[in-house]
Amino acid sequence: MPKVAIVAALEREVSDLTRSCRRVPREYEGRTFTFFERDDMVVICGGIGMEAARRAAEAVIALYHPTRLQSVGFAGALESSLRVGDLFTPAVVIDARDGSRVEIPGGNKGSMLVSFMAVTGLEQKRKLALAYGAQVVDMEAAGVAAAARAHGIAFGATKVISDDWNFEMPPMGRFIDAQGRFRTAPFAAFVALRPWLWRRVARLASNSRKAASVLGDHLERYRQELSQLADCPVAAASGLQGRGRE
Repeated sequence: MPKVAIVAALEREVSDLTRSCRRVPREYEGRTFTFFERDDMVVICGGIGMEAARRAAEAVIALYHPTRLQSVGFAGALESSLRVGDLFTPAVVIDARDGSRVEIPGGNKGSMLVSFMAVTGLEQKRKLALAYGAQVVDMEAAGVAAAARAHGIAFGATKVISDDWNFEMPPMGRFIDAQGRFRTAPFAAFVALRPWLWRRVARLASNSRKAASVLGDHLERYRQELSQLADCPVAAASGLQGRGRE
């Protein structure tokens, strides 16, 4: 049975799944990564951004030798038809750094995700939708795709919408460090002194909880399918695809 590696940015995106996994710290190229193991699935939360995602993907490839990488986590909607909690399985992932594209067999026909280098506000979302024709934006999928392509490993992406197309994100980018970690305490202190941000941050927190719950249910179903399809590796490895807007 092939091992599927799930690559997320932050543990809170996949906490419903990881709480039932075995937590295993392992080193790769001088860095310590935490892996979450259960059955034929391994999860790594590598940090925010394409570089952090690429590092995490390279680590899990080197240490676990999976036959499939799956980029999962939160994403922002670039069109009004998508709502918080909608699942999205793209057929194409675009890297905004160079415009390169990765096609994903089994993704929803015509669905595109663009990975951008920073937290996107309203104006940037509109520019990305216009420039690429994508419906969703994230910060990691293209990094995971690059690692999969470099090693000849199957790749897929499953994202859940955590902010609507017309939601203005709080100024969070400055609180992401060079390793892709979000500095929660400094952000909380920043927001505490700016009452005009309180409602927006509270809404984002509520949206994130909803999105994480939907994604957690989806990943648990997939984990169960992996066990049930142990004798059918092709079907198991593609089980995360083709389940778009649930």
